[in-house]
Amino acid sequence: MGRAIIHLDMDAFFAAVEQRDFPELRGKPVIVGGSPERGVVCACSYEARPFGVRSAMGMSRALRLCPQALVRPVRMGRYREISLAVFAIFRRYTDRVEPLSIDEAFLDVTGCERLFGTPVEIAARIRREVREQLGLVVSAGIAPNKLLAKLASEQGKPDGLYAIREEEVESFLHPLPVGRLWGVGPVASRRLENGGIKTVGDLQSLSREYLERHFGSFGPTLFEMARGHDDREVVSGGTAQSLGHEETFDCDLWQPEDMERELLGIAERVARRLRRLGFSGRCITLRVKYSDHISVTRSHTLARGEESSGEIHRIAVELLQRTEAGSRAVRLLGITLSQLGQRGSGQESLFDEDDRRRRETLNRTLDGLQERFGEWGICRGSLLAPPGRREGGDGDQGS
Repeated sequence: MGRAIIHLDMDAFFAAVEQRDFPELRGKPVIVGGSPERGVVCACSYEARPFGVRSAMGMSRALRLCPQALVRPVRMGRYREISLAVFAIFRRYTDRVEPLSIDEAFLDVTGCERLFGTPVEIAARIRREVREQLGLVVSAGIAPNKLLAKLASEQGKPDGLYAIREEEVESFLHPLPVGRLWGVGPVASRRLENGGIKTVGDLQSLSREYLERHFGSFGPTLFEMARGHDDREVVSGGTAQSLGHEETFDCDLWQPEDMERELLGIAERVARRLRRLGFSGRCITLRVKYSDHISVTRSHTLARGEESSGEIHRIAVELLQRTEAGSRAVRLLGITLSQLGQRGSGQESLFDEDDRRRRETLNRTLDGLQERFGEWGICRGSLLAPPGRREGGDGDQGS
């Protein structure tokens, strides 16, 4: 039996996350990017694309094309957080997952039929789970190799599923523009088209020797791609390995108690995100930026993963004491947890387990209340009206 490769690609990922988090944006043209004067479009919703808006376009031009567009800043930490949840769904079906970017991956599901069904059924299940659990849309392509799977997902966009069977490869490839092939950029595409080669079918008429003579080492690759050949393996790895949050302050902080209070709020936000994603982290890193913009970091590695805000805060305060905070003014504080793993992994004593269960019960209660009433619907009294915090902070971090 041949290989079964699925290519999964989130539709308009950054813009879709903004529309998910802010319902008033749904159904409207949304642009995610930098400042209107000098920024660049990082992503745009499908509602903005009919106006000619595209990624990497200057924001000023994009807004001339679509003046009614709603502009949102890039929240990379948030996108990475959602990406972790998306890839966790992918890995329910196979451990052979190759991330191409924050919102795109190959899955090798060869031999998974007895567990989860046919490759098409697996792709359909993944698409359904991403939609139901995360409120987002992912397109899928299924084929015998990576080249064809990616072409198939492009064919299915937006919000589609497209499968190419072995016997359909030639008929699928024949009418495609040569520019659709992987690695055929604008320059190579123009050279081929100037020679009368506009489709993959046209490319199939050229010999390997001709392509090598005109395109050098890329020629044999063109020859193989035109016939749908691709023997590259799906290479696992490259997942995000940290979660964190930072806050920048309008007024520099001098008092250690003010810094400790800020760290408590940051720790609670990071811990809540970890629990929501089902992760814990072993390495806790504190980042301090002084008023002169010089940054320092301090880290501590635990024997087992942690997701409790109290423990994260306690260690962050200890790390703060190893900096010059207090003798130097502080304008930013951040906490990041890395070496992520599934919650509950590792050994612990019976007494530790009892304590952890009590904390988990409390955390579940607080998470449920904050999910219902919002972040500030219930919080520690010490976090009310914190000094100097810039509203909204710097956003979530991830990598």
